[in-house]
Amino acid sequence: MTKFTKLLFLSIFFSITISCNKNSKSLETLKVNIETQISTIEGDVAVAFLDLSDQKNHVFINVDEKFHAASTMKVPVMIELYKQQSEGKLNLNDSILLKNEFKSIVDGSLYKMDIGDDSDDVIYSKIGSMQKMYDLMYSMITVSSNLATNVLIELVDAKKTTATMRTLGAAKIEVLRGVEDQKAYDLGLSNSTTANDLLVIMKAIANGTAGTKEDCEAMLTILKAQKWNDMIPKYLPKEITVAHKTGSITGVHHDAAIVYAPNGKTYVLVLLSKNLKDFKKGTDQLAQISKSVYDFMN
Repeated sequence: MTKFTKLLFLSIFFSITISCNKNSKSLETLKVNIETQISTIEGDVAVAFLDLSDQKNHVFINVDEKFHAASTMKVPVMIELYKQQSEGKLNLNDSILLKNEFKSIVDGSLYKMDIGDDSDDVIYSKIGSMQKMYDLMYSMITVSSNLATNVLIELVDAKKTTATMRTLGAAKIEVLRGVEDQKAYDLGLSNSTTANDLLVIMKAIANGTAGTKEDCEAMLTILKAQKWNDMIPKYLPKEITVAHKTGSITGVHHDAAIVYAPNGKTYVLVLLSKNLKDFKKGTDQLAQISKSVYDFMN
């Protein structure tokens, strides 16, 4: 080895070492920053961040804590719909009857959805008509339609949806029922998740392993059309592409996202919250955490 070669080798070695140390310090700074931001939120928070371009870059805070899933459970339902279509059990281009009558998982008694509690009021004018399954699924994700969700979850079955999540590696998420089953809610029978499980699910969609490659691309297209953007995308540049699903009930606000940074890197970020004393303020504080992650990635 010549003297020049030795010097070149040492230069490269020290450059890599400095770069790694700098990145390690930067990641630790991000974690401390996020922990500080969480400490200002009046409520319970979980954060799961994973850089899909370099999985050494991650921050996991309270990722195994159980949260009411709220509308994030609609992503597993979408995955199950595509799975059953690939198995030949249904065709998303076929139509089904849009009804507003569902059975409680507690005793089988009937209940109806209330337009006043749904984020999709347009769909209620279509009750009693045949609707394409794909259109119902699209509304379930993009405007978080509860009525569409209940029709679809009855179609694919909650237990089968949970079983599919287990095959993806989501060990704790539970899809038990549709939305607004008050009797079940009163008994504590609610859909639940952890930040880690949502991270696993969103990562599988991003990597094309939540179904066929084509189905995952189709799911990403739907997630990118999300209409509720007041958390993870809120403080990001408008041109940034975010494929995500939100969820909220009283004192609870979640967002699970795949973010496509302009430098070509992709990351998954899951923000979960419960017991928020100030919903609006808490949401904004969570959005600031998203901005901190984005700044780290760029």
